[in-house]
Amino acid sequence: MSTRIVVVGGGTAGARLAQHLPVTLLGEEPHAPYNRVLLADVLAGRYEPEVIALPAPREPVRRGVLAVRINRAARTVRCADGTEVGYDRLVLATGSNPVLPPLRGLRGGRLPSGVHPFRTLDDCLALREAVRPGVRAVVIGGGLLGVSAARSLAALGAEVVLTQQGERLMERQLDERASGLLRGHVESLGVEVHTECRVSGLHQRDGAVTAVELADGFVLDAQVVILACGVRPRVGLARDAGLDVRTGVVVDDELRTSDPYIHAIGDCAEHDGRVYGLAGPALEQADALASVLTGTDVARTSRGAGEADPPRPAVPAYTGTRALTRLTLGGPVSLDLAAFGEADAQPGDDVVQLTDATRRAYRKVVVRGDRLVGGVLLGDLAAVGALARAWEGDEALPHAPLLHLLTHDGGS
Repeated sequence: MSTRIVVVGGGTAGARLAQHLPVTLLGEEPHAPYNRVLLADVLAGRYEPEVIALPAPREPVRRGVLAVRINRAARTVRCADGTEVGYDRLVLATGSNPVLPPLRGLRGGRLPSGVHPFRTLDDCLALREAVRPGVRAVVIGGGLLGVSAARSLAALGAEVVLTQQGERLMERQLDERASGLLRGHVESLGVEVHTECRVSGLHQRDGAVTAVELADGFVLDAQVVILACGVRPRVGLARDAGLDVRTGVVVDDELRTSDPYIHAIGDCAEHDGRVYGLAGPALEQADALASVLTGTDVARTSRGAGEADPPRPAVPAYTGTRALTRLTLGGPVSLDLAAFGEADAQPGDDVVQLTDATRRAYRKVVVRGDRLVGGVLLGDLAAVGALARAWEGDEALPHAPLLHLLTHDGGS
C-alpha cells in the first residue's frame, strides 16, 4: 500500500513538494498555488493573477480547506469543514503571517478599513481595488516587502510615503552605500521616504483610516496603509499538537519534527536555529524532503541527470541554504539589485568596491580569509552568477586579485 502523504499549506514549499510526489494538499486559500515573489508585479498591474500560478501539482489541490487540529495518535488532520484526513506522513508547510505592529488604533486583530497587509493574493487584489491615482498611501516597513509595495503603489499613481524605523532601507541585506542608492531610486519614482521614524498609531474616522501618526507627533495623511513589518512563522497548529516549537517548528536534517511522522518545510520551519522566510530555502527544503520520502535524489532526477540514485537514508538531506536576495524595481529607469551573506565587513575582512556613478552601478564583495562571505550588486548584475556560485559552494577562492570577483565575467 502506498504511503499517504498529507501536506498542510499550498504556498511555495507545499506546492513544490506536490509537484514531486502524489500528496493530498490542503490549501487554505481559494486560489491555485501561486508564486508569492511576484505579488508586487500583480499589484503594479504588470501581471494578472493567472500569470503567477505555479506548475500544477501531481494531484488536485483541496482549496479553501483550513486544517485546525492534528491527532498524532490517530494520525489524522481535522479541517474546519468537519472533514478528517488520515496520513502516514504529514508535512506542515503552513507558511507565515504578516506581523501586525502594536499601534494605537490597531488592536484586537481587526484592521480598520483602508489598512492592508501585503502577504497573499487576496491582499494584493484588495489593494489593487483600493488604490487609484492620487490616493495617499503610507507603507509601514522599509524592508524588501515594503520597498516592493511602495514601488508597485507608485506605478498605480498613488502618492506614496514609505516609513522605516531603522536607519536605512533594506538594512538586513544592504550596506549603507547600497541602501543610499536604493533610496535615491525609490525617491525618483515619486515615493517620499522617511527613515529612523517610528509609527505610533493610526487615526480613524467612522472605522476607516485617515492618517498615520509618528512617535514624534508628526502626522501623515493616509487613505490607504500597507503593513510591511515582516512575517512570523505560523506555528499554532504544530504547537497545539505538542510539537517542538521555538521561533518556528523545529526540524532536523531530514526536515523531521519532534514527531517522526511529521515534517515541516518553508517559512514555518526552523532548521539549525534559523527560520529563513524566503522562497529559495523553501524550494530547497521541499526538494530535500521529497528525496527523504522517496529515497532518491529528486533534485538530480528533475534536472534529467540520469537514473535516480539508490536510497541513502543515512545521508543528511538538508544542511541549510545560502540564500540570495534579488529585486527589480521598475520605473523610467529600472534598478536591479542582488545581495547575499554579510554586506558589512568585520575587522580583518577584505573588501572590494566598485562604483560607476554614470551607470548608477555599485558592486561590493566581502572576503574573510579565503572565503567569500557576502556581497551587494546594484544596477549591474553581470557578475552575480559567478559570485553566487562561489558563495553558495563555500569553497576556497583562487589565488588571484580580489578585483576579479567583480569583473563582468566574475572571473569565470
